[in-house]
Amino acid sequence: MIKGVLFDLDDTLYNSSEFARRARKEALKAMMDAGLHNSEEEAEKVLNRIILQKGSNYSMHFNDLVKALKGDHDPKIIATGIITYHNVKFSLLRPFPDTISSLIKLKSKGLKLGILTDGVTLKQWEKLIRLSICPFFDEVITSEEFGLGKPYPEFFEHGLSKMNLKPEEVVYIGDREDRDIIPAKSLGMKTVRIYQGKYSDIKETSADYSINSLSELPDLLENM
Repeated sequence: MIKGVLFDLDDTLYNSSEFARRARKEALKAMMDAGLHNSEEEAEKVLNRIILQKGSNYSMHFNDLVKALKGDHDPKIIATGIITYHNVKFSLLRPFPDTISSLIKLKSKGLKLGILTDGVTLKQWEKLIRLSICPFFDEVITSEEFGLGKPYPEFFEHGLSKMNLKPEEVVYIGDREDRDIIPAKSLGMKTVRIYQGKYSDIKETSADYSINSLSELPDLLENM
């Protein structure tokens, strides 16, 4: 019997890829206006390389970008980039259209709901608060808190422990085959691949079920 659902956060409950892309683009434009004399294309290429090397949770992307392009740390340009990025990011941070209605239906069924997410704990909580979805979740588990992240099975086991549920009692839903579906399935959880966000074009999956929208999830659980 299914007693709980564990969710990935980014690109599962909201469009992480799109809002980050647009926020970075606007930040670069503002940095050009503030005195960064490079083409937007060149700056974007260097920024993407820094993100790839240092990870999306690195806190000094714009510092490193200005250093790489100007040879110094111009505080005005860096601050302009940071402020613009956060202003645009927060203006775009919205749950997918069917996220809240789906969570309401799941909670009404008496299911335990949790989030298992890679990232800095404060950043992930900030997203949840701005998305206005905190009250739906019994547990929020981050990789920073645990010390390991996806795709390590130990991270998923920790999530189960926090939920106080067995693998066969939990459905795990995420957008990535490699970091979500495979490790969750290896522990015996039922898995649901959702085709949203950056990886939606990669259709091959070993998940038990696949959906294109969270609105499909409540009825799917009814039939498990």
